[in-house]
Amino acid sequence: MPRLWNDTIDAHRRAVRDATLDATAALVAEHGVTSLTMSQIAEKAGIGRATLYKYFPDVEAILVAWHDRQVTHHLHHLREVGERAHSTADKLRAVLHAYARLSRGREGHGTGIAAALHRGEHVVEAHRHLHDFIRDLLTRGAATGELRDDVPAGELADYCLHALEAADDLPSDDAVHRLVGVTLDGLRARP
Repeated sequence: MPRLWNDTIDAHRRAVRDATLDATAALVAEHGVTSLTMSQIAEKAGIGRATLYKYFPDVEAILVAWHDRQVTHHLHHLREVGERAHSTADKLRAVLHAYARLSRGREGHGTGIAAALHRGEHVVEAHRHLHDFIRDLLTRGAATGELRDDVPAGELADYCLHALEAADDLPSDDAVHRLVGVTLDGLRARP
């Protein structure tokens, strides 16, 4: 097939996929994840149900694709936040604050379909990337003397991620800020 044809087909597939995931996001925000139907998604996306079924076998597959897109967006956001800061310690502080704010915004993730989405392979992979990203920041900070070097960076990355999961239940942004501060206190270089 000619290249233009392939490019046109690929663009159409991306457009259908994006419309489907955008519609799903809007419906989840409006009604939650438990009440979604293929008909609702197709109507909101402006595509036929038959077309939708060509791309996704069921609502669960759409939710996994939508969630994967969300997780990927969050990882890109965390990297961008880290790139804006100057020192390694400032990068780490910015990333931990952003991660804690994202964690706080995960209302309803502990039950039903949302909990299943968070156990998916895409989340495991994203968590590994996030862990490695934070571990690398901790390693650089230890090398420059900004952060502690008496505990392996991988263990400190685990500490950060587990500590900041508590942000999910915090009542305010001030509480999130305090939690990040306590977490950072545990990372300071020892005299």
